Amino acid sequence: MEAVRAQRLQPGWAPGPAGPGPGLTGAPAGLAPAPGAALGPGLGLPPPPPPLGLQGPPAPPGSGAGAVPGPPAVLREAVEAVVRSFAKHTQGYGRVNVVEALQEFWQMKQSRGAELRNGALVLYEMVPAASPPYVCYVTLPGGSCFGSFQFCPTKAEARRSAAKIALMNSVFNEHPSRRITDDFIEKSVSEALASFNGNREEADNPNTGIGAFRFMLESNKGKSMLEFQELMTVFQLLHWNGSLKAMRERQCSRQEVLAHYSHRALDDDIRNQMALDWVNREQSVPGALSRELAATERELDEARLAGKELRFHKEKKDILLLAAGQLGSAHSS
Repeated sequence: MEAVRAQRLQPGWAPGPAGPGPGLTGAPAGLAPAPGAALGPGLGLPPPPPPLGLQGPPAPPGSGAGAVPGPPAVLREAVEAVVRSFAKHTQGYGRVNVVEALQEFWQMKQSRGAELRNGALVLYEMVPAASPPYVCYVTLPGGSCFGSFQFCPTKAEARRSAAKIALMNSVFNEHPSRRITDDFIEKSVSEALASFNGNREEADNPNTGIGAFRFMLESNKGKSMLEFQELMTVFQLLHWNGSLKAMRERQCSRQEVLAHYSHRALDDDIRNQMALDWVNREQSVPGALSRELAATERELDEARLAGKELRFHKEKKDILLLAAGQLGSAHSS
């Protein structure tokens, strides 16, 4: 029975007579769901509040709705202010090495008992380029990802830029207001009820979308918004890939899916399965993979320049590149 249940909860989709798969229907290609909104179509959940209120400056022109009016300099000033404040309180006045400061911050968290599955190591990834601007991504120990948000003439500057925005988010994430508490849950559920014209009985029923939303929040009580966003990334990817719809068609309940994936880290097994799904889609609809990859790269750049958390966009790109590599290997053999 457990083996059958586990099989039903595997990510993936199966092409059917209606089309090539859930991932290619609905919203136009490239329009990724906002954080949390991914749960709506697949599980009937209302979107949770955004994880951080730090992403104020607009994305570059053409990035679409959701940008807040204001010059890009606002983000740079905010980041510099946080870095200076962090330096003053930890090392005294003077120039701070943000790369070292970010690493020390997470080592401090680990020494104080933070549960970091993969240790406190901060990982950097440079985008291959022969000339400026250079781009760097930084992945925090919990999985959150940020990128250089300025024009960077050198690789070292790109690394520092990524470290600055990651340090800013790491520091703000420690504020008590970023924790999921009973008061936060009640406020979020009340706002969801108002937005969806629901009633209080729905919030207490785990079989409704809002009830499942409450279940997710209560399961993560005490966690920070950044930690909650890391969990949401898994569900965003499952929705984007069509897996949530496929699970529903396999008669998986909301509670089963939430309980299973709330405690499962995003791993290579999930990535490989999703990449295989995109290989199958490309074989069903030639060109689907390249179109999705182009749209994903645009979204990633826009989010990076706006100083946003990038895990969802970055994972999408990596999965699509993995699928492209698998297709290339198949063709060469």
